[in-house]
Order: sequence, then C-alpha cells, then structure tokens
Amino acid sequence: MAGSEVRRALIALALIAAPAWAQQSSLADVQLRDPAKEAQAKALMATIRCVECQGQSVGDSDAAIAGSMRSVIRERIQAGETPDHVRAWLIERYGDYITYDPPLGAMTWPLWLAPVVLLIAGAAIARSSFRKKGR
Repeated sequence: MAGSEVRRALIALALIAAPAWAQQSSLADVQLRDPAKEAQAKALMATIRCVECQGQSVGDSDAAIAGSMRSVIRERIQAGETPDHVRAWLIERYGDYITYDPPLGAMTWPLWLAPVVLLIAGAAIARSSFRKKGR
C-alpha cells in the first residue's frame, strides 16, 4: 500500500469513527468514574429545571438542552467544582427560574411568604368557624 492510500484509509476511518468519538466525549448520559462525584452531579441535576420541558428536571428530561446541561454539570463537577458553585453558575447564566429551590430575593420573597400568609388565613378562618359552631 502506498503512503497516500494509507493516509486516505486513515482519514476515512477517522470520518467514520468521529460520531462515535463525539458521543463518548459528551457526559450527558455517561456516569462519572468517581461514585461520589456522580452522586453530587445527580443530586444537582434533580434540582435544576429543564428550560425546554419546564416540568422536568434536567436529570429526567430527554430534551437536547437538558443533555447539554447534564454534560456541563458532570464536566464541572469532574473538574473539581462544588455543586453549589455549579448551581450559582447555572443561575447566573439562566436566572433563578432554573432552580427548583429559588433563593430568597426581591423577586422571590412572595413565593416564600405566601405559604405563611395562607396558613395564618386558614387558621383564622378555622378559628372563626369553630367559634360559630360553639355558640
């Protein structure tokens, strides 16, 4: 085999194998080798909302962007970042909406206050109702 034929064969082999290499390099559906880091990544994925599906976490979603986000989460945790740092990066990039546990802030305080107000209103209604029955 001449040198140019070998080169062509290697180029053809590389072109054929490129999609398989590309899939292996993505960590979207590949677990990390360190079980502790994989557990951290999965725990974080369960608390991050898919921006396309909206009702599912990135860990449960089949959307392409959720796969990209899973890959980024695993890459960053594998690189040594903490889940809190990765979460802060995702919130900075996508906003508070991305997390199922939004931080207390000017835009989210009604979400945190509403359950307390509703509980107090329910207790007041129940108390009024019991007083009327007692008479």
